Amino acid sequence: MRKHLFILLALAVVLSGCNSEKQNEKPSSQSKVEQKDNKEKKTSNKENNEEEAESFYSSIPEVPNSAEEVISQLPGKFVGEPIRSEEFEPTLFKEVKSAPSLSEDPSEEEYDQYFKYLYSLAAVDFPDPQDLVKKWEYSMSGTPNTTDERYQFKDNYNIEIILDSSGSMKNDVEGKTQMDLAKQAINDFLSTAPEEANVSLRVYGHKGSGSDQDKKMSCSSVEQVYGFDKYNKEQFDKALNSFEPSGWTPIEGALKASKEAFSKYDSKDNTNLIYLVSDGIETCDGNPVEYAKTFADSNIKPIVNVIGFNVDSAAQKQLKSLADNTNGVYTTVTNAKQLEEEFDRAKDVLESWEDWKDDALNDADAKKVDANFDILSYTNDYSLMADIQNNNLYGIIADLSLEDVITIEQKKELMERKNKAKDIVDESEKKIKEDLEMSRDKNIDDLKKEINEKYNMNTN
Repeated sequence: MRKHLFILLALAVVLSGCNSEKQNEKPSSQSKVEQKDNKEKKTSNKENNEEEAESFYSSIPEVPNSAEEVISQLPGKFVGEPIRSEEFEPTLFKEVKSAPSLSEDPSEEEYDQYFKYLYSLAAVDFPDPQDLVKKWEYSMSGTPNTTDERYQFKDNYNIEIILDSSGSMKNDVEGKTQMDLAKQAINDFLSTAPEEANVSLRVYGHKGSGSDQDKKMSCSSVEQVYGFDKYNKEQFDKALNSFEPSGWTPIEGALKASKEAFSKYDSKDNTNLIYLVSDGIETCDGNPVEYAKTFADSNIKPIVNVIGFNVDSAAQKQLKSLADNTNGVYTTVTNAKQLEEEFDRAKDVLESWEDWKDDALNDADAKKVDANFDILSYTNDYSLMADIQNNNLYGIIADLSLEDVITIEQKKELMERKNKAKDIVDESEKKIKEDLEMSRDKNIDDLKKEINEKYNMNTN
């Protein structure tokens, strides 16, 4: 009996051990499956993150590596923003969250891509040497070195200001609306025009509102409120006070109306000058860039200069292309002083025309000497923008580190790339200055050709 009991107990122990072993084996088998699933998920997530990053960074321009690329870069979202301010930081962090974050141990390529993104936020609008050359060409109107028919003085001088009166011109600058500042600058400019000159003021977008239901009416509201006629202060003041900013932006419509009005002023007997002042992009489904080319190629052959008043990058691109298609000068201004300076350049040309009418000798050499001061002004503006960009980049990277968005090591890597970008910007300034200095005494047409060949990337 004891023998049988012993055998039963031994069998129970063996069976118990087998069950225990099987129970132990089951979790082990489940763990391997889970590990495989987790591994696959991590691989899938990594691949998805890489695809997401590649898609995100593909639309962001590369960091400039030459003078030409520096000049052609577009301004970023935070150009001019008060970096390191309480108002700015939340906006920055909200923006950066839209970008793929750096991994714990980023590769060189990942650092480069992330820095490319930060650079695109802080990028500034460097002054284009092509614009300076065009200003020289315009300033030398009437001189023997000018072979372009438009810049050769004729017996008659016709000036038209085309003014944006869309709703955004209500925006405040230095305590006044952009419209008030524009009206003042235009009035000051035309009040100094020679008595013989015909002047005109054309406005657009001054009727209706910015609502969709008013779009059709507003887009058709292009009106010549003064001229062509000699300047008369009382009548011109009345014209200036006859409209206020309100609606949409029909730039092509304004150019079409201007071309029709200028049709009686053939370029053979007339010097025709147009100033287009706008603070935004075409919003009436027109194509002002293409139409500007048609206008420029007509028998009117106008000099079309464009002033972008506090414009964003999209409007700047369109307005600059418009000016380029007429071989005119494009300038961005942000305040009343800069706006006045642009019209002051036109005043100098009108004074030269008046002298020409009086058979005075045009001193082209003296005008070329003035180019020295233009180069100095250009390099000062360039240096200022370079400092702003470098400071903005520093502020962005430093703030991301302070808020633990990036680590100390990542901050170091990004700062090194910032310093390399600064070196390229600084070297580009020296190169552009040398190009301008070497060209300033050449025939204006040779100068224009040489500079445009080097810096034409900005218009492609």
